[in-house]
Amino acid sequence: MQKTTLIIAGLVLLLIVVGAALVLRGGQPAPTEAPETTVAETTAPAETGPAATETTTQAAETTAPTAQLAERIVIGTTDKVTDLDPANAYDFFTWEVLNNIMEGLVKYEPGTDKIVPALAESWEVKENGKVWIFHLRKDAKFCDGTPVKAQDVVRSIERVMKLQGDPSWLVTEFVEKVEALDDYTVKFTLKKPVGFFLAVVATPPYFPVSPEYPVDQIVSDATWGGAGPYCIKEFKRDEYIILEANPYYYGEKPKTPTVIIRFYKDATTLRLALENGEIDIAWRTLRPNDYRELEADNRFKVIEVPGSFIRYIVVNTKMEPTSEKLVRQAIAAAIDRTELADVVFMGTMEPLYSMVPKGLWSHIDVFKEKYGDGNIELAKQLLKQAGYDENNKLKVELWYTPTHYGDTEADLAQLIKEQLERTGVIEVELKSSEWATYVKQLRSGQMMLSLLGWYPDYVDPDNFLTPFLHSGANKWTGTGYTNPEVDKLLDEAAVLTDQQERAKLYEKVQQILAEDVPFIPLLQGKLYVVTQKNIEGVKVGPSMLLQYYIIYKTTG
Repeated sequence: MQKTTLIIAGLVLLLIVVGAALVLRGGQPAPTEAPETTVAETTAPAETGPAATETTTQAAETTAPTAQLAERIVIGTTDKVTDLDPANAYDFFTWEVLNNIMEGLVKYEPGTDKIVPALAESWEVKENGKVWIFHLRKDAKFCDGTPVKAQDVVRSIERVMKLQGDPSWLVTEFVEKVEALDDYTVKFTLKKPVGFFLAVVATPPYFPVSPEYPVDQIVSDATWGGAGPYCIKEFKRDEYIILEANPYYYGEKPKTPTVIIRFYKDATTLRLALENGEIDIAWRTLRPNDYRELEADNRFKVIEVPGSFIRYIVVNTKMEPTSEKLVRQAIAAAIDRTELADVVFMGTMEPLYSMVPKGLWSHIDVFKEKYGDGNIELAKQLLKQAGYDENNKLKVELWYTPTHYGDTEADLAQLIKEQLERTGVIEVELKSSEWATYVKQLRSGQMMLSLLGWYPDYVDPDNFLTPFLHSGANKWTGTGYTNPEVDKLLDEAAVLTDQQERAKLYEKVQQILAEDVPFIPLLQGKLYVVTQKNIEGVKVGPSMLLQYYIIYKTTG
């Protein structure tokens, strides 16, 4: 996935979408294959007691002159892995892993939205943005030492197009043909000029994969990887991933040779592992009160990551009764976003009234303008028009996944249920399933209302609208939504270079979004990384992904 990803002709970029990786029980010992912890690597608990809050935008990178670097770091998460195959991975955490075990033709400079050369040393743009030619470096190698050549890039991208996995639209919507001009030159011919194509190329569907990946099938547990700074040594689904530095990596070697990622079942066990020194970094997701309390504990650093992460409700437009537009509009009117932000997230998220996040050009508060916030009277009026009242109630199902977005998800679902039922006309049945099942249900359109989140593939309004509303790109959402006018507006906006003209089209799309309501925007939030005191090098840019290879732990 995901995305899983920045400004070119007014377009900003970087995405990385919705993710998954299974659970590890809190307190479980390190995998037997992992390097043993030495005395120097053990994180000794610092003195406890009151301390000044330490919240930073980025962690400092200075190393004490006498400090030594540890051989490994351990990252804990409640997130889950879906597919370790970039042809089908389309979620935030899996894209993060892929960005560390693979590399694209270009990449983002750590902590920034600046696109820099990676497997490609240089590139040319021809025919007003319809033809892009990339010149590959000659010293890049896969984890087994096989050189990366233009034919590998072509094979990998054509594989994505053929397999038609969830993220394939990032290739098929843009690329008409990809070809190797020689061993180290790749030519992309696009379907139409795209000013922000360089940002799209930085996403995992464009990463060249090891020749071990079969061209005709998806391999969800693949460990062959690509040509990134790390290789997968071992992957045990539901428990851990062990990454080791790629001995053939062309660039600067990772600061930490071994990175272990452990998967925890909930925020409680994740926090306990951090406090017990079993992990060095807690990353997605603790509860809001955990962050507040850990800020006051001088054993840890709490690093705030501003971003364009959004939360929303997916509405199935083909399933009764949400197939009725008046019903969808009534649900949108009844939602009180301010209450959701304050009660569930303690101010760590804020209300959102469009799928385009606040702070990004073209954003307008279309849902607030059309429905208000927690507008029970309007909701009742709309339901009455749709034929529902206290004696003939609207019955809906609201789905959520219990751990992928952290322990607050059940609370969020419960409060939304309460808000809808305040109308006196709606009855809500809550249902849940674990992430892997949830994604399958979403794709197949089995859920009526479902809670989801989005981390941008590339930071541009297009990426908050096209994947959701364009009929050629939104199959993964399971909404069944199609609108030819929306398709036309999005297609027109994608080829324009004038940001003001693009903004006008995106504003029209947002107005239609508020009218048709295939999605209901809820919240926009920040992310937080919590680390032990001796962890340095944490830099998180607009992509909101951790780049493991620049993180290190000091000892001594």
